[in-house]
Parts: sequence; structure tokens; C-alpha cells
Amino acid sequence: VVLGRKDLGVSYHLAVTVDDHVQEVTHVTRGEDLFAATHVQRLLQELLDLDEPIYRHHGLITHESGRRLAKRDKDQTIDALRMAGTTPNDIRHKHGLTNRAGR
Repeated sequence: VVLGRKDLGVSYHLAVTVDDHVQEVTHVTRGEDLFAATHVQRLLQELLDLDEPIYRHHGLITHESGRRLAKRDKDQTIDALRMAGTTPNDIRHKHGLTNRAGR
């Protein structure tokens, strides 16, 4: 396990793991693009004898062009959609996230 790389920042995984522990994080939900990072963080939790939160990874919601949505690209946020009157159901339908009951 490499904890320091010039393109990732020194000890990023260690800092995130300890920060989650200090904040008593119990659930982590993030995009599937961060799935590999979870293995490193779980290893650190085990080595440091820290509680492991429950992890869930979701498929990425993408722009019409196919690229993933990102804050750094100033893509529209859930908050902006709410302010515009968009409902959670509207978002689920737009991105094909409905269940069999259509919800």
C-alpha cells in the first residue's frame, strides 16, 4: 500500500480513515469510481483497530456527454435542482434510477 504519491497527496487515505473515525462516521455512500479506495481504507481501519463504517457505492450519474458529474466542473448540484423545483422522483426518472414500482 502506497500512502504517499505526488498525484494523490501525502497520506490522503490515512487522513480520511482517521477523520472518519474521529467523526464517528457509520455509513459512507460514494460513487463506484472510488470503490478501490475503500479497500485501502478498510485495511488501515483493521491495522489501526478502528471501527469500519458500512460502505455503499452507487453508479455514477453522468452528463449527457457521458462524463461523470463533478463539483470541480461546476456541474449542477442536488441543491440547485431542489431550488429549481425538481423533485427526487424527477431526478430518479431522468437518470434511470427507478425501481419496478416506478419510484
